[in-house]
Amino acid sequence: MTTSRMPALFLGHGSPMNVLEENRYTQAWRALGEQLPRPKAIVAVSAHWYTRGTAVTAMAKPKTIHDFGGFPQALFDTQYPAPGSPELAAELQSLLAPVQVIADTSEWGLDHGSWGVLIKMYPQADIPVVQLSVDGTQPAEYHYELGRKLAALRDRGIMIVASGNVVHNLRMAKWQGDTSPYPWAESFNQYVRDNLEYQGENHPLVNFMQHEGAALSNPTPEHYLPLLYVLGGWDGKEPISIPVDGIEMAALSMLSVQVG
Repeated sequence: MTTSRMPALFLGHGSPMNVLEENRYTQAWRALGEQLPRPKAIVAVSAHWYTRGTAVTAMAKPKTIHDFGGFPQALFDTQYPAPGSPELAAELQSLLAPVQVIADTSEWGLDHGSWGVLIKMYPQADIPVVQLSVDGTQPAEYHYELGRKLAALRDRGIMIVASGNVVHNLRMAKWQGDTSPYPWAESFNQYVRDNLEYQGENHPLVNFMQHEGAALSNPTPEHYLPLLYVLGGWDGKEPISIPVDGIEMAALSMLSVQVG
C-alpha cells in the first residue's frame, strides 16, 4: 500500500474574526479539510510565532493562545484542544539539523494564525499539531530551505499548514467606506500568483523585496515568510493551485496556495 503524498498549504488567515464568521475564505478552508486526505499529524507555521531562533511546540497538550485584543468575548472563549506530539517535535529537531530547533514544552501553544484556520478545516480538533516558529533574524532563503527539508514529512502522511498573508499592511487598511484594493497590493498579490511555479535560481518569491510594491505590502515580513515553507517543498512537478483569493480592507491579501 502506498501513502499518497500529503499536500502542503499556505492559508491567508486575515482577521481573527474569521473564526466566528462564515465567508468564502472559511468555506474554502472547510472544503480543504473535507476533500483532502486526512493527515496523521500537522506541522503548522504561523506568522504569529515570530522568534529569535527556531522553536517547535513539544508539549502533549498545547494551549489555545488568544494573541489579539479588542475582539468579542466569544472569540476569547473559543478553544482548539488539538493534541500535540512531542515525538513529531523531536523528529523535526533531527530533520532540520544542523539548524538548532528549541523544544518548547511550556511557553507557547497554538496561536490564532494556526488554530484560526485549523478550526475550520478540522473542527473536531482530533489531529495532532505541532507549531514551528518563524525565526525573524534569518533571511528569506533560510525559510525557503527549511521548507525544502520539511517536505520529507509529507511522504509519511504529515501535512504542512503555513499561515500568514502575502499582503499585510494594517496601518493602511481601510476599515470602512471604499475598501477596494490599493494598486500596489493588487500588483504584489499578482506577482506572487505569477511566480508560484517558478523554477530556477534566484526565486522571485524568495527575493520578494525586489518588487516595487513589496515594502508597502509587507512593512514587516512575518506574514509573508510562511509562504516560503510551502514553496520550498515543491518538487517542481506537483500541481500548485489557489483554493481562494481576495484582498480585504484594501491592504490584506487572503490568497491561499495548495501544493500537491
